[in-house]
Amino acid sequence: MKRSYICLAMLFAVSVGAEAADNAASTQTPASPQHTWHKLDTEPYKGKQDDVFFVDRKVGFYVNGKGYIFRSDDGGDSWQKVFSQPGTYFRAVGMLDAQHGFAGNIGTEYFPGVTDEKPLYETSDGGQHWSAVANLPGEKVRGICAIDILKTHYINAGKLDDRVIVHAAGRVGGPAFLLRSLDGGKTWANIDMNHEVAAIVDVKFFDEMNGIVFAGSDADIERSHALIVATHDGGKSWKKVYESSRLFEMTWKGYFPSRQVGFATVQNYDENTENKQRYVVKTTDGGETWSELPLVSDHGVNEFGVGFLDEQTGWVGTSKGGFETRDGGAHWQPVELGRYVNKFRFVRDQDETVAYAIGADVYRWGSTPPQAMTGKDDSAVPVSKP
Repeated sequence: MKRSYICLAMLFAVSVGAEAADNAASTQTPASPQHTWHKLDTEPYKGKQDDVFFVDRKVGFYVNGKGYIFRSDDGGDSWQKVFSQPGTYFRAVGMLDAQHGFAGNIGTEYFPGVTDEKPLYETSDGGQHWSAVANLPGEKVRGICAIDILKTHYINAGKLDDRVIVHAAGRVGGPAFLLRSLDGGKTWANIDMNHEVAAIVDVKFFDEMNGIVFAGSDADIERSHALIVATHDGGKSWKKVYESSRLFEMTWKGYFPSRQVGFATVQNYDENTENKQRYVVKTTDGGETWSELPLVSDHGVNEFGVGFLDEQTGWVGTSKGGFETRDGGAHWQPVELGRYVNKFRFVRDQDETVAYAIGADVYRWGSTPPQAMTGKDDSAVPVSKP
């Protein structure tokens, strides 16, 4: 019996790093017993929520499949629903600053109940209003699964100037397109990647020219291998830098704690219970080559997000909860992080690094616990589709 990704709906320049220096290797907060994960008080959600983004230590946003967008102005202690659009499945969010940003919709014919075909939304008033990005060039983009925001310097008429590079990519289940803006979303290019990959789940650019896409090799999950491709010319050409040897796989999310060291999760949907080893992949040469590291031997585990505080300390979110490493991925231990964490984001400043993780709930890692929470339902809920 053959199944596509859609069938799973029934089964399951110089970077200064936007995201407040997310993925930068500058200011680090050593992991200590005083730093731990705290669950934040958010609106209950039955399923996996997909993305959270903090502009700084105070202002953040998160999105989910109900078509909701929430904003916090106190570091995640409290949240306000600023936008609601039933029929839209918000899969990704990325902010240029506290006022201007983008949210990605997965689009139709993937999740039941999604009726919105517009892939990308934009706000210019801090999230109070969102409108579909109009006049996207090229072939129709079916949906967005990841947004990458990169603040860079460049030479403008003989002067050093700032600009923001935005990439929005998708989607899981295909087709595979990469939206690219070199001017903060004023204009867009549309890169057709269907000759390189079949489905895109995440994207990371280091500068205008060098970037990585995390993907699957085939729209039919039975034929798919986990796949990573890289570009060194701004997306004009791509080369395969990793492909798993196993079927039923795709890479899900990637993270680079430094320019040279990166990690990615590998999802496996093989129903053969004998195939129970789960892997993460790691690069130490900036994404040119990748090696597989064992995460856990458990057929019931499926991987989602990955994030690292530094080159040694990091986390992976899975269907059974979180895993933590303190030695660069060589060994992993379970950690209380909730289920289905799909995305990690880091806010780094001179005082402290704070991390955020979103899945069934929203968590914050740091030395400061959240304000007292109201009661909420913590019962486990199934996720029918990634």
